[in-house]
Amino acid sequence: MKQTCKNVYITTPIYYVNDVAHIGHAYTTIIADMLARYSRLTGAKTFFLTGTDEHGQKIAQSAEQRGKTAKEYADEVSGKFKTLWDDFDITYDKFIRTTDEEHKAGVQKAFEKMYEKGDIYKGDYEGYYCVSCETFFTEKQLIDEQFCPDCGKPTNIVKEESFFFKLSAYEDRLLKWYEESEDCILPRSKKNEIVNFVKAGLRDLSISRTSFDWGVKLPESMNEPKHVMYVWLDALLNYITALGYGKDEENMDFWPASTQLVGKDILRFHAIYWPAFLMSLELPLPKHIAAHGWWTRDGEKMSKSKGNVVNPKEIADSYGLDAFRYFMLREVPFGQDGDFSQKALMDRINSDLGNDLGNLLNRISGMSGKYFDFKVTSKDVEKYHKKELDEVSEILDNIEDYLYNMQINRYLEDIWKVLTIANKAIGDYEPWAKMKEGKEEEAMALVALITNIMARVALLLDSVMPDKIAKIAKSIGLEITTENYNKILKQKNLLDDITITKVEQLFPRIEEILLEQSKPTIVSKSEAEEKSDSKTKKEEKNPKIDDQENDNLITIDKFFETSLKIGTIVEAQEVPKSKKLLKLQVDLGEGKNRQILAGIKEFYNADDLIGTQACVVANLKPAKLMGMISEGMLMAARDENGLSLIRPEAPKKIGTKIS
Repeated sequence: MKQTCKNVYITTPIYYVNDVAHIGHAYTTIIADMLARYSRLTGAKTFFLTGTDEHGQKIAQSAEQRGKTAKEYADEVSGKFKTLWDDFDITYDKFIRTTDEEHKAGVQKAFEKMYEKGDIYKGDYEGYYCVSCETFFTEKQLIDEQFCPDCGKPTNIVKEESFFFKLSAYEDRLLKWYEESEDCILPRSKKNEIVNFVKAGLRDLSISRTSFDWGVKLPESMNEPKHVMYVWLDALLNYITALGYGKDEENMDFWPASTQLVGKDILRFHAIYWPAFLMSLELPLPKHIAAHGWWTRDGEKMSKSKGNVVNPKEIADSYGLDAFRYFMLREVPFGQDGDFSQKALMDRINSDLGNDLGNLLNRISGMSGKYFDFKVTSKDVEKYHKKELDEVSEILDNIEDYLYNMQINRYLEDIWKVLTIANKAIGDYEPWAKMKEGKEEEAMALVALITNIMARVALLLDSVMPDKIAKIAKSIGLEITTENYNKILKQKNLLDDITITKVEQLFPRIEEILLEQSKPTIVSKSEAEEKSDSKTKKEEKNPKIDDQENDNLITIDKFFETSLKIGTIVEAQEVPKSKKLLKLQVDLGEGKNRQILAGIKEFYNADDLIGTQACVVANLKPAKLMGMISEGMLMAARDENGLSLIRPEAPKKIGTKIS
């Protein structure tokens, strides 16, 4: 395994205090916490930053609506974020708030330096402004000449005096950085979007406002009291003000950041504005800016109106924090959108954690107790099980690469390959049979092999499930320390003679947990509840509808379980040996095209479909047709005159939801 760099600096975005923390915030923060915990275990000097973004017009308006001052409202919501992260045992080194005086001073220092350098100038700005996104757009970028292309809300024409940052002057330097730093943006597929945006030309950025005053004031030396800084300039600079920039700079040796985690919706700000600001300040650029996807609930975007918002605290309380952490990190490849469902969470707990990990610990305890009075020695492991040790080493030697390249699901998949080797070895070598045959030495070597594999797994999973792994480590007499990380994982030493101790069942089957729960785990009803009382509710609301009609009618909620979206067909080709199928690549605005096999070959020519739009059922489970995966379905209508695809009558933005 590779030695990590001496200093590791990991950041989450600072979360905007316009609402309570949701599952997306938890996802980002858990990833960052895992990276920080792992880095500390390797011996790296580590700094982990999170916090809240508290300025801007949207916060001022939200506070006013609630009859509070902007500071009172920010204090309240920021406090809820901090409390949640403390409840989740998030090991941040600093929780920054943009209302901190030290942060404001650092931002003013940066503004002053960029101004003195000639990168900031004064002018007038007129444009379409989205209060929700705190962003200006050109008329061409708007949807239907009015609506924000990011959130869909109406924009307002704003004209005011403004200071501008010469973003256009950094276009070539940004493109050079993207070209020379292969992994500066992760996943790499996201980099192309940024490169294309910059190549299309950058406009200078308005970085001050006069229409409201809830923000960081410009430096006093500029004598511009009516201006406050643009919220994104203020917010992005937190990553260096948290290290003391503009003040004592006591922790600036952590800069540049190792990994800066962001959601895909704010990647542009972090991959264009932020490095340009750093170039202006003559500071090094971050090593990785990593953008993750969004979380949906059973294929649908979460919203309060639908009642399907996942509360991360309730999930963690009901299923266990460590199980929740594991699920979030394992379920979805980083960068892709993820779908949360209770069934998927239960499956992970019962299968991965209960059967593969928890049951293996039980077998160690059971075999060592039954055959060897809980005393285990590793002296003969290499004699009898060099093959298994080599297989484990081959898997684990480069596993760290997955972490720092943000392939966390693959990191966990490889750990589970190691658990598979351990579980398989028990079945292959049958220690109970060895004992009957009087081959105690071989049986002991097998139990010791499994214990040593568990030790390696425990060290690698400590950052994922710290509470449960602490119990596993205690059971096998292992301390989770940097010294043992080096001895066991890097130097591949085996455990000394140890005594196994019993622990309680770490991952009881989820059905048992659910029987003990009195509160719901999510805001919306579970699928089981909906099924059990759906008929009763129909009869109450529609007593005159007979049973047959009841079976055919559905509620509006049921209809919205189907996710229908507008997609653009970017590739199309015939499937050899098939009379009906065309293989299509369809862009739904997810960052990665969907492959869809459609039985429309008799009615459409493949080349004619390229560049056209269609209506897509986007939340179907993938199916295999003629050995190929199909990840959705095109909507069509067919009668005696043939088949026609259902299409929008005018071009729509890719990924637009059909309702």
